[in-house]
This record gives sequence, structure tokens and C-alpha cells, in this order.
Amino acid sequence: MQQMVILGATGSIGASTLSVITSNPEAYSVYALVANTNVDKMLALCLEHKPKIAHMVDGVAASELKSRLPAHLQLEVTTGEDELYDLVTKSCVDTVMAAIVGAAGLLPTLAAVKAGKRVLLANKESLVMSGRLFIDAMRESGAQVLPVDSEHNAIFQAMPEPIQQSIGVCDLDAAGISHILLTGSGGPFLTSPLESLSAMTPEQACKHPNWSMGRKISVDSASMMNKGLEYIEARWLFNTKPEQLKVVIHPQSVVHSMVQYRDGSVLAQLGNPDMRTPIAHCMSYPKRITSGVEPLDFFTVGKLSFLQPDYKRFPCLSLAIEACKQGQEATTILNAANEISVAAFLENKLKFTDIAKINEQCLSQVSMSSLETIDDIIALDTQTRRYALDLVTKI
Repeated sequence: MQQMVILGATGSIGASTLSVITSNPEAYSVYALVANTNVDKMLALCLEHKPKIAHMVDGVAASELKSRLPAHLQLEVTTGEDELYDLVTKSCVDTVMAAIVGAAGLLPTLAAVKAGKRVLLANKESLVMSGRLFIDAMRESGAQVLPVDSEHNAIFQAMPEPIQQSIGVCDLDAAGISHILLTGSGGPFLTSPLESLSAMTPEQACKHPNWSMGRKISVDSASMMNKGLEYIEARWLFNTKPEQLKVVIHPQSVVHSMVQYRDGSVLAQLGNPDMRTPIAHCMSYPKRITSGVEPLDFFTVGKLSFLQPDYKRFPCLSLAIEACKQGQEATTILNAANEISVAAFLENKLKFTDIAKINEQCLSQVSMSSLETIDDIIALDTQTRRYALDLVTKI
């Protein structure tokens, strides 16, 4: 029986993870659920899944949750950073689902890695921000990190076992791999006229054609920044050179990514666009369990198409690829700037096309000081957010 902690329990990945656990009650148990402020949803999850601990990042939310829990439910409510780090490092915890969105997920995810846990990585920002420090911590602790993002999980499944067993330090050349092909749908604006993009609303940006996701990641998908962040994450997970990574637009979201080998073979992982599939794969690896997802019906899929990305349409993707080539400082700045600009767009303070403008200006103007420690990373993240917030007020 695997004891699991779910970071980001009230989000879409949290919901999918709990669905897989419900389908496999003999193998997995919910030890703790972690959320930020959503008391209503956390209360419902506690009543249904009965974890031993419910942790709310927000102290006021923790107090409200505690007051609303039925007296008969033997459940501890905690809050605070130290309590969260203690939770993910407890000896009784086997697996941590790292699904907190954005930079907020970095420190608890890194704490789980340093504690040598089995970490199911859905928080791509952990690697975007801390790359080398994250991989070094994983090697030192012996933690097993498994990629949950559908693209990285697809790549992982298409890799030979020696690569799967050496995440972060693998040798693609020795395995005969020439390229990793990251697929992306292109989001809701793939065919929209370029001149119309500045007028697109948050509601339009969040209407993804294939996936059901949170608002922030939906906007990132519309700008293809999400694919850019995945490009950076893939660089660290699979120890790639820039020329080994390619992005392919695939509107149907059936082929989740591909691995191209030196002999001309291309291995792809296909499936319905449902996050329960990669989650179940990571939870049970190297075995396979029921995910609750219907198998792909090739007779109803229809045509599959593939396109080159248009960087005029998706400047955020271009920025991310360039930042990846520049190094850790640039990717940390880009992630912080993007979180601020997307939040401002969702609050109707920016136009959709202003997201890329702010991200680009932060990359060019924020000083790229050397990142030697996690404190250096947090300081650069904070500095960038302040600069980006100032840009929002001026644009």
C-alpha cells in the first residue's frame, strides 16, 4: 500500500490523481492532501478520501477548514511552510504528487526530492527554475523522479529502460537517440488571424480545444509558453543538447510526444487526452494499472496532422527556447515574468499579446546574477516579479 501526499489536491491534476487512486484502492492510500485557499473543495475531498492530514498553505483557510470538519472525522489540519516540508519528508510517505502550479511548488517539491521520495513531477516550474540544483539533489538523495506531464511521460515511455533509470543524467547519444519531438496542440488560437490576438479575452484563451486544465496553464497553452516551459523541463529530465529538442504542432492531441532514433525509427506514445493515463503510469511504474481512461479508438480518431510552429503567432515559445539556450538564470527570469503577466491578463489588466512583451522585456532588462543556491533562485524570482509588476502598471 503506497502512502501518497498530493500537492495541489484541489487542482485538475489532483482530481485526476484521486480518480486513479479510487480505481486502485488496494494499492494506494491518501496520507495527506495539500491546497492553497479552496476550503470548499478541500472539505469535500477530506470527506470523500479521508486523509490523515489536510494542509492549507493559507492560514485563514486552514482555520476555516478546521472549523467546518465534522468532529467524528479524525483528521489533522496543518498550515505553514515548516509543517509542509515536514509533511512531504515523513518516513511513512512513499510517494509525493507534485502538482502545485507555478513557482509556489518549487520548495515543497525540492524538499520531497531531498528526502529521497518517489516524486511524480507535474510541477514543471521546479526544473525550469532550479534545473541543475534539482537534478543534483535527486542524485544525492536517490529520489525517483517520474514525469507526469503528458509530453514528458510520453517521451519517457518511448525511451529504453537504461534512460528511464537515469533521468537527469542520461546519455541520449549512447542510446542511439537523435531527437526528442515535443508535440503541442497549438491551443485555441492556432488558426486565429494574427491581427485578432490582441483582442482575445481570458475566457477565449482558457477554452482549450482538447484538454481540461486550470486557467493559468490554459493561457500558457494558448501562448504556447506551456510548450516552452516543457522544452526547458525536457532539457533537464533527459539531459539534452539544444539541437536534440524539437517542437511539433499536433492539433489533435493524440500523439503526446515522440522519440526519434538514429536508425530512422520514431517511437510515439498515443492516447486519449486524459491526464489519468500518465498519472497512472507514474504511480505504478514499471507496472501498469487501470487508469479509468477509455482506450484510443483509431476508427474514430480521424486524420492526424503535424505542423511547424509559427513563432510570429507564438513569440512566447521562441522566448522560452532562447532562454533555455542562455541558461538557468534566463529560464528563472522568464518563468517569473510569465506568471506575473498571465495573472495580469486573467485580471483583464493586459492584452493577450502583452504577455510576450512583458516576458521579453524582463529577459532583456533583469540582471542575470549567478545562481549557486536555492536562495539565489528565490531572490532572482522575486526581483523579476517586482520588475514585471511595475511593467504591468505602465503598459
